[in-house]
Amino acid sequence: MLSNMAASLIEHDRIETTLAKAKALRPFVEKIITKAKQAAAKTEKKDAVHLRRLALKDVRNEDMITLLFNEKYKEFVNRNGGYTRIYKLALPRVSDAAEMAIIEFVKADDKGYTKSKKPAKAKKAAEVAPEVQA
Repeated sequence: MLSNMAASLIEHDRIETTLAKAKALRPFVEKIITKAKQAAAKTEKKDAVHLRRLALKDVRNEDMITLLFNEKYKEFVNRNGGYTRIYKLALPRVSDAAEMAIIEFVKADDKGYTKSKKPAKAKKAAEVAPEVQA
């Protein structure tokens, strides 16, 4: 199941599935993308072929592995992990009320979520007024 879902994700860049399946698919796909990045960095061809065969063992769709190792890995060269994103959908599936989600690849230029910085609190010692002399 994960093999076919990973092949569909590589082909379409985004798939809709249940939340549980999306959470299971995320580490599976990210390890394969890491193998593709490592294969591109290898200087010897035998090392790159070895990584391709390891990925092919997991995904079992040669066309999608070829697409990932030749083209799609370039989108993730500047990222150190976090290649996928999961969006929870508001409405459950009609037939069995399963929580639905969309899993997609994160684009290369996406900076992601950043927390806004709150202003630092002033120290209490600086706020204390000088004592009045009598």
